[in-house]
Amino acid sequence: MTPRQTGPRVGDHATGHLVGDRLYVARSSRIHDLPAKVKLVVALATVFLIVLTPPEAMWAFFVYFALLVTVLAMANIKMVRVLPRFIVEVPFVVFAVLMPFIGQGPRLEVGPVLLSEAGLWSAWGLLAKATLGLFVSIILAATTTMSDLVEGLHQLKFPSLIVAILTSMIRYVNVVTDEAARMSRARAARGFSGKGPRSWPILAHSLGTLFIRSYERGERVHIAMLSRGYTGELPQLGQGRTVAPATWAAAALLPALVLTVCLTAVLTQ
Repeated sequence: MTPRQTGPRVGDHATGHLVGDRLYVARSSRIHDLPAKVKLVVALATVFLIVLTPPEAMWAFFVYFALLVTVLAMANIKMVRVLPRFIVEVPFVVFAVLMPFIGQGPRLEVGPVLLSEAGLWSAWGLLAKATLGLFVSIILAATTTMSDLVEGLHQLKFPSLIVAILTSMIRYVNVVTDEAARMSRARAARGFSGKGPRSWPILAHSLGTLFIRSYERGERVHIAMLSRGYTGELPQLGQGRTVAPATWAAAALLPALVLTVCLTAVLTQ
């Protein structure tokens, strides 16, 4: 197996020029070397089985977490490297904290507070499944570049329109971000501080201007693509590549273990 290069390469993922590749952690590992479409299928199957697990089987979720930590270790990525990415789960945490207070049914007395028993189980289930699902997504993003993911979606026969929209978004989100940064520097050069309600109309005007510029840029890009023969489908760079059955079998080990734990959890309830 050829070691994966980590130096800067023009047009390759190691440069990290796409916004999604900021989540990618360049390493040499078997997880990184798996084809993107295999990792997508494994990730979707794993999340689906985790969601099917009853929240009452608390032990199962700790087993899932241990399995995912093992996969992360196999990818040669330390937990501290990806731990900050769990910050996106904060809205789920806030909603889960509220569920025991607004839930119906029997109440449990916890000190001076009465909490819904059903709400507690729902909060635990939401928090556990959201955390594990996010963990799977983090591992997928850390071991697969955005270009490889798009290629994997092509190979899995996802709708071409969705793939084209996703590809354009990945490519031009950096362009829009740079445009917003230039507008911010221009406002700052003119003494704008952005503090207090008085600044809201200016910020709203800037946001509207950014939207119009992005829309016009999108139109120009679309016209340029049509003039170059674009027919609604992007080239499939990885078309014709096949995955060995041994690779599928090795990758299926994770969802097979998750399926075993899920069935055990369901049957023992």
